[in-house]
Amino acid sequence: MSQFTYHWHLAHRILREKGNRFAKPIIRLSICGVALGVVIMLLAIGVTSGYKQVIEDKVVTMGQHIRISHYDHNYSYEQIPITLNDTLLENIQNHPDVVSLQPFATKVGVIKTSDQVEGIVLKGVDKSFDGKLFSHNLLEGDTLQLGNTTADNHIILSKRLADKLQLKVGDKVRTYFVQNPPRQRSFTLSGIYETGLPEYDTKFALVDLRHVQKLNDWDSLQVSGVEVLTRDYKKMDKVGIELHHLIDINLKAETVKQIYPEIFDWIALFDTNVSVLLIITTCVCMITMMSIFFIIILEKTRLIGILKTLGMKTKHVLQTFMILAGRTLLQGLLIGNIIGLGFGWIQQKHHLVKLDPDTYYVNFVPIKFNALEVLVLNAGVFIACMLVLLIPAWIISKKISPVSAVRFE
Repeated sequence: MSQFTYHWHLAHRILREKGNRFAKPIIRLSICGVALGVVIMLLAIGVTSGYKQVIEDKVVTMGQHIRISHYDHNYSYEQIPITLNDTLLENIQNHPDVVSLQPFATKVGVIKTSDQVEGIVLKGVDKSFDGKLFSHNLLEGDTLQLGNTTADNHIILSKRLADKLQLKVGDKVRTYFVQNPPRQRSFTLSGIYETGLPEYDTKFALVDLRHVQKLNDWDSLQVSGVEVLTRDYKKMDKVGIELHHLIDINLKAETVKQIYPEIFDWIALFDTNVSVLLIITTCVCMITMMSIFFIIILEKTRLIGILKTLGMKTKHVLQTFMILAGRTLLQGLLIGNIIGLGFGWIQQKHHLVKLDPDTYYVNFVPIKFNALEVLVLNAGVFIACMLVLLIPAWIISKKISPVSAVRFE
């Protein structure tokens, strides 16, 4: 029998010994404490990752990752047009991290019904618009039929706007534009979408790009800007800087983080809060394990003395009690992972915990687990707790003598 196997069996006997008046309930309590801590940490990182993924998906379906537009200080939706040319498009498309691009144009107007008036921003898109990606936000109806020889005369409104205006799919939508001369356009409502992001849902309506170009008196090559989809969301900032240097001096490349800082600043708070939560919970687990270790040592002081008297070396006594603590810790980690990952899976499938979309941008708590993050979390908790146990282990080796331990009651 190897030394490790011997120490493992000895630790098992200590745990199972019937004379454990205090150790057994305390050990069970420590297992529950570690399990609860792991559940909290798993859900914290899962919810954070889930929120980031959901917001990224919502932003991409409406505006891609990077927007290239005219370099001016006009932050309204009535922007100076840019002209699409082969050089501009090639500079963007040839970047290795660019997946696709889509031109767009915007126009501010109002929708008027018999008893309601609501301001909107018409966003014109062409056949390069990813309708399949956008369909995840579509609640009713169909996407626009783009790419025909004539402009599609349909419009897609958000659920919030449609409800305010009491419109449903198939209704006529009359829009008005204050310009010289004033203009009016009639569309047919073909679809109703919802992203959960107020920045989009309270303003934007999608139409064929050619309608907006005509309203702005632009030619077919003039647009408000170009939206760019990158290959990797994490590289978005880097790609935005690189594209900014590739395009003309009168153009600018902005990431969605720069366009909508309030959304991403809010998400950034999650990272800070989760980091603090992970540190506090890990410290609680460490204190829990150290406390249980002290209690076991106190109850087994006589046994430690006997083992030393029989010739067991101090380091072997330490190994036995470290294995005992490690087993307890692993049980807590296992139970915590089963509960945390199990609840996360159920939440992903059935959306049991609901949220107010006006406050949190989604109507349920999104959870996404990353295998590497879960492994690192478990390894980090295990290593931290085992390291802190060196303090009571030092007490065993230095402070407990065989004679005093055998006499201990």
